[in-house]
Amino acid sequence: MSTNISLKHINKLAIPALIAGVSEPILSLTDAAIIGNVDFNAAESLAAVGIVSTFLSMLIWVFGQTRSAISSIISQYLGAKKLDEVKNLPAQAIFIITSLSILIILATYPFAEAIFRLYNAQNLILEYSVDYYSIRVFGFPFTLFTIAVFGVFRGLQNTYFPMIIAIIGAIANIILDYVFVYGITDIIPAMHIQGAAYASVIAQFLMALLSGYYLLKKTDIPLAFSLPLNKEINRFLLMIGNLIIRTIALNVTLYFATRFATGYGKEYIAAYTIAINLWFLGAFLIDGYASAGNILSGKLVGGKEYSKLITLSNRLIKYGIAIGLIIAILGSIFYYPIGRVFIKEPEVLEQFYSIFWIVLAMQPLCALAFIFDGMFKGLGKMADLRNLLLISTFIIFLPTLYVLDHYNLKLTGIFFALTLWIVVRGLPLIIKFRKEFLPLSQKN
Repeated sequence: MSTNISLKHINKLAIPALIAGVSEPILSLTDAAIIGNVDFNAAESLAAVGIVSTFLSMLIWVFGQTRSAISSIISQYLGAKKLDEVKNLPAQAIFIITSLSILIILATYPFAEAIFRLYNAQNLILEYSVDYYSIRVFGFPFTLFTIAVFGVFRGLQNTYFPMIIAIIGAIANIILDYVFVYGITDIIPAMHIQGAAYASVIAQFLMALLSGYYLLKKTDIPLAFSLPLNKEINRFLLMIGNLIIRTIALNVTLYFATRFATGYGKEYIAAYTIAINLWFLGAFLIDGYASAGNILSGKLVGGKEYSKLITLSNRLIKYGIAIGLIIAILGSIFYYPIGRVFIKEPEVLEQFYSIFWIVLAMQPLCALAFIFDGMFKGLGKMADLRNLLLISTFIIFLPTLYVLDHYNLKLTGIFFALTLWIVVRGLPLIIKFRKEFLPLSQKN
């Protein structure tokens, strides 16, 4: 049966994927908003949440690439009408990735203080960072499990159940944040930054439980690990390897951005924390359509429907840029109220307002980069994504960052460097995609 790429069907995949995709940034944004409004040491607390969130995002993005690899393989086999051949692959992939997550906890937990010193965290910021991470890291295996299950659903062209799971997890996190951070008189003591960490871990555990439940009840994909290993396990591991290298390069970018911001002072890292989390939120909003591209491109290439693949890419470019412009316009309208949601300290707000316009201006550019990033994942072209991230990080971002830091541009320099990084990530993918698939679509 021919694959449906109508706007209605794209939205049916993209909108739930969009909602599901914002679950992780919402966890961090909720922590940031609530912690930034506590009665004491708000700037230090917010800075600690920002530093730890950056490090955890690095871990999640590196090892959470299971989702893209599983989704790509499952969707291609679905398009080729051979799904039965890979039904045992997800359980094997989940077992591998959750086992790795336990090793990560064992490797990082004892060295939390040393890790956050690398981010220039000192004194109270360092103390809060260690307190927050020492709790929140235990949600890591639950998050990776959930991400892997989401990849299975994506491969099956289903983004509805991940959306339901993400909504429940986000609501639970918001409620628990208020309860644990501020406490309930005579019932639950106020736990400050540690309370925010407990809230996130419980929400992540709940999402993992729901993910397992829906996968077992709504699909015939098993969760029990079994041997022999699936014939696609080598391709899966190769995809994961390429994506891990790519994501390490991506997180080198975020590490240096956070390190430089921290070195400028607590007002700068607090402002950077707000701005980068809002950037993450915008990225994940656009990522809904990138997810639709990921899901549909895998199925289309599996079914060799190349002309539809070109049509899909053209439509997604239009939708993505439109969403990017809408985000930028809404951010401009609510420019000043947005900052005050997170913190009231005028020194932090001054720095935030000086660079928030760059975050907004980046959104249409992010749309192009993220949409084709998603499509290349669906096509299984992870080596191309790896190479491009290495170039954009080490040849573009880092030299630009050091030059602009030399001229004392501080946060403005960081976000200008990030803008160039995004441009170099996106444009070559568009060129390569059209060069490869336009001739195939004409033959098709």
